[in-house]
Amino acid sequence: MTIASLAQLDGKELIAAVARDYVGRIAVTSSFGAESAVLLDLVAQVDPSLPVIFLDTGELFDETVEYRLELQAKLGLTNVIVVRPTDEDRKAAEDLWRTDIDRCCELRKVRPLAKAVAGFTALIDGRKRAHGAERDAMATVQLSGDVVKISPLANWDAHQIEAHFVARDLPRHPLVAQGYRSIGCWPCTRPTKPGESPRAGRWAGSAKTECGIHTVPLGTVKD
Repeated sequence: MTIASLAQLDGKELIAAVARDYVGRIAVTSSFGAESAVLLDLVAQVDPSLPVIFLDTGELFDETVEYRLELQAKLGLTNVIVVRPTDEDRKAAEDLWRTDIDRCCELRKVRPLAKAVAGFTALIDGRKRAHGAERDAMATVQLSGDVVKISPLANWDAHQIEAHFVARDLPRHPLVAQGYRSIGCWPCTRPTKPGESPRAGRWAGSAKTECGIHTVPLGTVKD
């Protein structure tokens, strides 16, 4: 299918179409965060052997690491790939979250993920317009360099996400009950307050809204 044709689909239909068109060249990126179970459940229904790339920055909540194992077992995902920054980058990033959050994200997230996805031509992610900021006008299918980026849940709102959790009896990330609605690294994530957008707890107090893995064109990251 053409990119224009793919853009007419969403949810499980879009995942199935992309998996069919990009056999052996497609991967899923997942934070195993607050809403990740919905996308991963749809992926597992289509093909539980699709590569799922999980970025362990070295600063994740312990609950996220444990939740990854729980979801992987629950959904029968057989190809979860754990990606980490190099020892050199991790050392360089130590405590950078206190002084230079952009550089910290580059070393802990952008660089290791760019290397991990280098062999794929299509990537599926869980971004949604409902999360606002730079995501409020995003397309379900878009190009990033030479890579096709697929966001099957781009059109889904909070009610649809919740309905899927209930209908499929999906486990919740442990931190959701504590008010966390978007979950990244522990130093830069806080619970959201009533009336705030889901991502208001990320890099709170700064103008930063994205770590860079979805905004830096793939193929442009240098060693």
